[in-house]
Amino acid sequence: MRSLILPVAGLLIGVLAGLILNVNVSYELSRYSAVAILAALDSVLGAVRAELDGVYDNRIFISGFITNAIVAVLLTFIGDRLSLDLYLVALINFGFRIFNNVALIRRHFI
Repeated sequence: MRSLILPVAGLLIGVLAGLILNVNVSYELSRYSAVAILAALDSVLGAVRAELDGVYDNRIFISGFITNAIVAVLLTFIGDRLSLDLYLVALINFGFRIFNNVALIRRHFI
């Protein structure tokens, strides 16, 4: 229970900051922000799954988080320069991984 206090507090602070600051994302950057949010969610759910499996390593989490974000942003950037919707590749991949991680987390609790 005690180890849950810090993540929940961080979540609440983030949600409150988002509501108070009223940040607007322009249309040009909306693809980048969508890919970044899914990359972050994929990394966090992967970390939760790894923790439940007893194989969590902080170095793997941090490196995976940074690598996912960089690859997704680069793919989106290259797609913008080529006038292709390459960001959809990242969105589909992260979406698949998120659903897979959620299913494995759910199975852990059932």
